[in-house]
Amino acid sequence: MAKKPGQGRCPVSVSLDRIGDRWSLLIVRDMMIRGFRTFREFQNFGEGIATNILAERLRRLEKAGIIESEKDPADARKVNYQLTGKGIDLAPVVLEMLIWAARHEKTYLPCAAVDKFAAHRKQLLDEVRRRWKQRDSTPLQVNGEWRWP
Repeated sequence: MAKKPGQGRCPVSVSLDRIGDRWSLLIVRDMMIRGFRTFREFQNFGEGIATNILAERLRRLEKAGIIESEKDPADARKVNYQLTGKGIDLAPVVLEMLIWAARHEKTYLPCAAVDKFAAHRKQLLDEVRRRWKQRDSTPLQVNGEWRWP
């Protein structure tokens, strides 16, 4: 008898099925850290994602319940994306990946920033959550410069 998808599977494997591609976590990161909300913001940031791939990833993340979309109240032709509770629960994962990569690989993040993030994990995650609850899209990072705290 075949197992239903997700039934009896390793949680890491299930997580990778949902967010394990190159782009999904970068979209989540940009929503959490850079305050991105629109297709154009994701597209114009410079990661090099093709428009068809971006559209597909946004649809997939929405279908998985990680993000939700809504019409922009100021312009009904535009769509704004927001992390859901399920999506914001990825904040610790994104933070730990950031710290891990900056410690073990060459990245733009200075050592002092890595040490600060590592020492103040709870405060940083609390701030990300606060901004999410208040729908505050003020970025934590602008042009590579961290604005926290």
